[in-house]
Amino acid sequence: MSVTPIRIAMHGVTGRMGTNQHLMRSILPIMKQGGVKLSTGQWQPIEPILVGRDAVKLKHLGETVAIEEIGRAVEFTTDFESILDDSRIDVIFDAASTNMRPEILKAAMERGKAVYCEKPIAVHEREAGELVAIAEKTGVKNGVVQDKLWLPGICKLRTLRDQGFFGKILGVRAEFGYWVFSGHAPDQPPQRPSWNYRSEDGGGMMTDMFCHWDYLINDLFGPIDRVLAHKTTDIAERIDESGEPYLCTADDSAYAIFVLKNGLTCQFNSSWSTRVRRDDLLTIQVDGTEGSAVAGLRDCWVQSLSATPRPIWNPDVPQPIQFYDNWQKLPNPTDYENAFKVQWELFIRHCVEDTEFPWTISSAAAGVRLAEAGAISAREKIWVTL
Repeated sequence: MSVTPIRIAMHGVTGRMGTNQHLMRSILPIMKQGGVKLSTGQWQPIEPILVGRDAVKLKHLGETVAIEEIGRAVEFTTDFESILDDSRIDVIFDAASTNMRPEILKAAMERGKAVYCEKPIAVHEREAGELVAIAEKTGVKNGVVQDKLWLPGICKLRTLRDQGFFGKILGVRAEFGYWVFSGHAPDQPPQRPSWNYRSEDGGGMMTDMFCHWDYLINDLFGPIDRVLAHKTTDIAERIDESGEPYLCTADDSAYAIFVLKNGLTCQFNSSWSTRVRRDDLLTIQVDGTEGSAVAGLRDCWVQSLSATPRPIWNPDVPQPIQFYDNWQKLPNPTDYENAFKVQWELFIRHCVEDTEFPWTISSAAAGVRLAEAGAISAREKIWVTL
């Protein structure tokens, strides 16, 4: 028996995340495998419609790229308003800039569309609260991308926690970031869009990343009670997509201490102006009485109590211990799929079968709340309780 495809309007698909993670590594692979497998054993097909302002980019993705990947073209349009009123559309997805997101989600939900989107859902807690209220009032299915929960390194860290590897967890330290080129050198173009560095356009490290740290910390270690934060704008001027210089008005580094309701302390450093000398672009170290682990995006290294070396402080002689040698890299127990694709499939099952899906607009509002609390803490130099 044939199953009617779910039609998904993908707004902002021409951006970096929209193209790479959502279209190329999630939606097109799902289409290629025949859809999403349901609990009944049937496959739920999907049909995307690409939406954006750049007709040339949309045409390239909808025709050239789609034909190369799945053997046929997919529909595209620059008319977002027509999508809102199209009764054929089941889900509206948004990956455009943060400033645009509240109005897009609001308009879609008020027309009875299910919504799925990138994060943060808003810049300010007030806007996030309004979206939560609309979602509850309309009752539409809704979800927010929280991709890092399904990264292989994080999955391994969660398994270690569940198996009791750490004993009592004592502390968590995370380092995130890399050097984003300013664009001043012609052979070193920036790797991120210019709006990321303008606060008036919804940019900023704290706005962008604290929503991630909220759901990661909450999932792995427990809810956050209070935060002490500091943020800086390290690079004052960058070059935009048209080759013109612009002033950076948003923070590109943010530092925070999160104290959880269970008393655990988590320290997170985030920067787009740091050069990487660690195992990955994101590393999370968890220290416990029985062992420690360092998780990157894909890999995880462990050191048990019995394998812990005994350093002695003596700066007058070369360090005799090669500290990296005392860590064991965990194997891959399974073939991990792309984290974005995993959550897309969970959301589609939620829409079709009403399966549990806790990663909602309401849950994502907590990340906006944390970012706003961090901004208050940085501005007023105080602890802020959530």
